[in-house]
Amino acid sequence: MIKDKITTLANTIFTDVVGYRRHIHANPELSFKEFETSAYIKEKLTSWGIPFTDCANTGVVGIIKGNKPSDKVIALRADMDALPILESNDKEYKSKNEGVMHACGHDVHSSSLLGTARILNELKADFGGTIKLIFQPGEELLPGGASIMIKEGVLENPKPQAIIGQHVMPFIEAGKVGFRSGVYMASTDELYVTVTGKGGHGAQPQQNIDPVVIASHIIIALQQIVSRIADPRLPSVLSFGKVIANGATNIIPNEVKIEGTFRTLDEDWRAEAHKRMKKMAEGMAESMGGHCDFEIRKGYPFLINEEKLSNSARQYAEEFLGADKVEDLDIWMAAEDFAYFSQAADACFYRLGTGNKAKNTTNSVHTSNFDIDEDALKISTGLMAYIAVKQLGN
Repeated sequence: MIKDKITTLANTIFTDVVGYRRHIHANPELSFKEFETSAYIKEKLTSWGIPFTDCANTGVVGIIKGNKPSDKVIALRADMDALPILESNDKEYKSKNEGVMHACGHDVHSSSLLGTARILNELKADFGGTIKLIFQPGEELLPGGASIMIKEGVLENPKPQAIIGQHVMPFIEAGKVGFRSGVYMASTDELYVTVTGKGGHGAQPQQNIDPVVIASHIIIALQQIVSRIADPRLPSVLSFGKVIANGATNIIPNEVKIEGTFRTLDEDWRAEAHKRMKKMAEGMAESMGGHCDFEIRKGYPFLINEEKLSNSARQYAEEFLGADKVEDLDIWMAAEDFAYFSQAADACFYRLGTGNKAKNTTNSVHTSNFDIDEDALKISTGLMAYIAVKQLGN
């Protein structure tokens, strides 16, 4: 049985996959600068005789063709970039690049896809169809490497019928995975607001136009976009995480800068909210004698898991791992540029459990002490290989 063959190979290469992960983790690179990571991936693919092409500068696209006749194509995706975070873990594979860290598990994604590639390459005689391996740069930085790869034709020649990705989840126990059909993750937009007034001495507010007060009113007022204007049945998030006034205890500055994020799960409401936020902020500033420049940098769209594909992928996960190892996922308001793939093709994006309280691997992604239970790598390679082969109809 193909399941038994995949399981055996996954167990055989487990130690090697751990090595791939530790190498990539120790040598993290920021978005669109993954030159060494790209070279490492190419080296491995070359050693296994898997042909590849470059895409989006540092991206790599490998091709594995099964020996049986079939024109079906499935794409598998892993991101490669790290984050500008100083790692606080004290492990032998700790980041060697100070201030750069694989704090979102992309080292796991890339090493797992390398392992999956190795398994599928060994089993070419057992399946028909084509597997496209997408090692993607720049997931963490707008405009997102997925959008660039799509523009450069990664979903063409050959065109995949479906694309599948996995992502670490420290809140799911290692050895388990999570699936959700339909809308799963939010769109994300970056907000950059500059409120301008007239600075001066804090003891003479009547001579100034205080941008701090104006900015404060704008921040509070904009919460009405979510609490009073959005349909309460539609998830929306508006958060501001950075406010810079740069005055002093007795100095009112000339301007205040604010940065935030807006997220939702509906493109029509997203566009409407953009207009309303901008109009509200600019109008409020003007009514108080100041000026507001409201810039919206449109980010990733919402991520949707195609129902038929995702339901079948979940079924295959239950076959491969056991039904007790597969969990349901709720909507998550974080964002992922895999969403671009989900807007362009049938897609399934599932979660790989990496948490283990005893091993202290339940810390959230994007934190300096994020790490994984490497036992998760025992299933990350084989499961993706099994789902891919089954989706090809084998």
